Amino acid sequence: MEFTIFTEPQQGFSYDDQLAFARAAERTGFDAFFRSDHYMRMGAGSPLPGPTDAWTTLAGLARETSTIRLGTLVSSATHRHPAVLAIQVAQVDAMSGGRVEFGLGTGWFEQEHIALGIPFPNKRFPPFEEQLAIVTGLWATPVGETFSFDGEHYTLVDSPALPKPVQSPMPVIVGGTGAQRTPRVAAQYATEYNLGFQPEAVIAERFAAVRAACERIGRDPASLKMSVALTTFAGADERELERRAEATGRTLDQVRSDRNIVGTPDQIAEKVARLRELGAQRVHFQLLDLRDVSHVEFLGTEVLPLLR
Repeated sequence: MEFTIFTEPQQGFSYDDQLAFARAAERTGFDAFFRSDHYMRMGAGSPLPGPTDAWTTLAGLARETSTIRLGTLVSSATHRHPAVLAIQVAQVDAMSGGRVEFGLGTGWFEQEHIALGIPFPNKRFPPFEEQLAIVTGLWATPVGETFSFDGEHYTLVDSPALPKPVQSPMPVIVGGTGAQRTPRVAAQYATEYNLGFQPEAVIAERFAAVRAACERIGRDPASLKMSVALTTFAGADERELERRAEATGRTLDQVRSDRNIVGTPDQIAEKVARLRELGAQRVHFQLLDLRDVSHVEFLGTEVLPLLR
């Protein structure tokens, strides 16, 4: 089973905050560091220091870390043209020596699109699916050949389909809660299906739907990694848990939920054991306060040994 640190930098954190988190995650044995792909804070609070671009950040981290894998959970298909995105991801993969994981979703945060003048389509799933076809198609095109695509939303004619990522195939994460279309697309394009912030009953249902979608197209369901992303509050005792909950503007009672991972190392190990029984092969621990590097260190030194 794999374990990652997953962050939301748009909530008020700098590149240096993310670098400290990524280095702590690498130092304490996590498999990967992931970040969201948003340009504006969600909810009340100071917008300072302002947003950081996901792939620019990962390019920097690629040069300032050495072993930990790096990726988005997940990039918004509404933010970038797919051909440009394919170049960006391939370049960061090269900069990292082949440690990138590419996550893509439909996008959903309409307000940031309005604020920044980024078009927000009425129907987001069709362009998202075309983006997956284009990005993976560009990467898969043999060197010396060209790639063309004629879709409803994007058209490419005789693209040289360069550069190529270091990894072949590139890990592709499809995230989403949809019960029908998302499983179908994950089965077709993804190496990992990710479900975020859902109770255990829903996790079981969605995993089953993705496995069924694989079987319908003749794909071995075991070839598609299943993962969950859950907001996490870890601590040695109630006082530490309360402090970490309050740092995100909530009480401990408010964060205790089947949709979150909350507790002492033993309690977290019990939760992860249940997730494993549901079929999860990877857990993305979402940590919301990037000022609290000790949270990463506590998970890495006190919790990971129980999970491995």
